[in-house]
Amino acid sequence: MKNSKKSIPSSSSSSSEILFVTNKMCPFAQKAWIALEAANISYKLEQVSLYGPGGKPDWFWKLNPKGQVPILQVINNNNDDNNYNNNNNNNNNNDNNDYIIADSDQILDEIVSSKTSKLFVVHSDDEAAAAVKINTFRSTLNEFLPIGKEAVLGGGDRKRMWKKLKEIDNLLGEEGPYVLDDKLTIADCAAFPFLWRINEEFSTGWKDNDCEKIPIWLDYCSKQPPFANSIQSSWWWWW
Repeated sequence: MKNSKKSIPSSSSSSSEILFVTNKMCPFAQKAWIALEAANISYKLEQVSLYGPGGKPDWFWKLNPKGQVPILQVINNNNDDNNYNNNNNNNNNNDNNDYIIADSDQILDEIVSSKTSKLFVVHSDDEAAAAVKINTFRSTLNEFLPIGKEAVLGGGDRKRMWKKLKEIDNLLGEEGPYVLDDKLTIADCAAFPFLWRINEEFSTGWKDNDCEKIPIWLDYCSKQPPFANSIQSSWWWWW
């Protein structure tokens, strides 16, 4: 299935083409999809079936030999007018102009580095505290993921899961509605798919475990188009 967004404002480069390869049920791919939408970056979406009877197509294996989503392919037709800052040494380069990113966190970092991104970006030392909060939130979220996975799928310690969720709850903005209060950041994009899944299964647990801000944050985000449009009726847990 293919889809494309309307072009981003004329001030951006028209020489860069963005291909986003995903499966909409995957939470890691979902967070990158949310970020693309929130950043208002023009892209084409290609969805692949990861477990279909026909197998994954050859072109997909060429983009990522690991066979995982998401994948972001940037095709730069003009090196002098590059809309992205390609500073990640882990990117797979097809040639001097094109590159591929096959890691969801690296894709988030790439999206926020775009000159046209509508997501909040730290531009000066005066905003250093904001950068620290964003990074701390993302780090705490990534610490939660294996704990949450084990608790849900592997019979792990759910008390430990809720303890880590309480840490995340404490990091949400005091004034809301986002991690950085009124500023939408990649931290919000990164967290939504996973916390939304927890809410689907354990919505009564927020109050019992003193997590007051996460359900409010989830309710607000769920009503915003970048998040709302990514929600699927069928979805996977993370692994």
